[in-house]
Amino acid sequence: MTHKEKFIKALKRESIVGHVPHFELVFYLTAESLGRVHPQQRSFGQWGQMSLSEKKWHIDDIADLHIKVAEKYDHSAIFIHHPFNDMETIGELLRTIKEKSNDEYFLMMHADPTFSMPDGYNMIDFTAQMYEEPERLKEIAKNNMEGSSEHIRYFADKKLLDGATLCSDYCFNVNPFFTPELFDAFIHPYLKEIIKRYREMGLYTIKHTDGNIMPILDQLADCEPDALHSLDPQGGVSLKEVKKLYGDKLCLIGNVNCGLLQTGTEEECTKDIRRSLTDGMEGNSGGYIFSTSNCVYTGLQLERYELMHRIWKAEGIYK
Repeated sequence: MTHKEKFIKALKRESIVGHVPHFELVFYLTAESLGRVHPQQRSFGQWGQMSLSEKKWHIDDIADLHIKVAEKYDHSAIFIHHPFNDMETIGELLRTIKEKSNDEYFLMMHADPTFSMPDGYNMIDFTAQMYEEPERLKEIAKNNMEGSSEHIRYFADKKLLDGATLCSDYCFNVNPFFTPELFDAFIHPYLKEIIKRYREMGLYTIKHTDGNIMPILDQLADCEPDALHSLDPQGGVSLKEVKKLYGDKLCLIGNVNCGLLQTGTEEECTKDIRRSLTDGMEGNSGGYIFSTSNCVYTGLQLERYELMHRIWKAEGIYK
């Protein structure tokens, strides 16, 4: 099987022989690992002045970097990151990755129109609006959904995407920002509808949110994404518990503790990596994809991620 085929089997919760599929939502440490700057850490302020050949060089280079990361760390999927705004250029990047890799990897991009929990600058105003102008917020949510649907359909119709990753965060470590009642009013109907639309386009869906998802887990599952990421242990989320509750309905992705990878001892990291593999692989039933509980972010020591990768390589194998 190709990496893409194995990843899809996991999303469909089908049994897999061999290694558990692995990927990271973002791998920022490309400079240290490969000697090349990550696309989101570059400046493209002169993009509009570039000749077509210059633009093509940058698209090829970014595509090549995505593939090099996937090849080095045995990733089964690529979540594209880029500095581009126009759909034609993004489409060319997706097409280039497909061609350069011979369609080896599952390709996805961010496609979440639902409200994230607001940042500190907007939290008070957004909270007040939920109570004082609920219909206005719902109108915005609907418009966001329509815009995202139209945007992603452009790539789906051209067969450039395999999946949509919905990356709006809803939760703090202690609890969700949205109570279950507010989630039901402002998130759930739009999340469920956009997932339905993406599925009708032929796309798989992965819903990402950090933090403590347990009070809204039932509502997330009811939206029927193919997979749930990141099962954050820093938010008290147990992979074993979520698998028991929804492992027959959702593929589960993540759960290796990023906080320990950054600040824990090597022994603590090793123990947590093995725990995540054991919990995810329990029952040998598929429906599990190995990854960190967030991403390989700037500031995380490369040697810690490479420790995680070595343990997966040696032990993350279905017998």
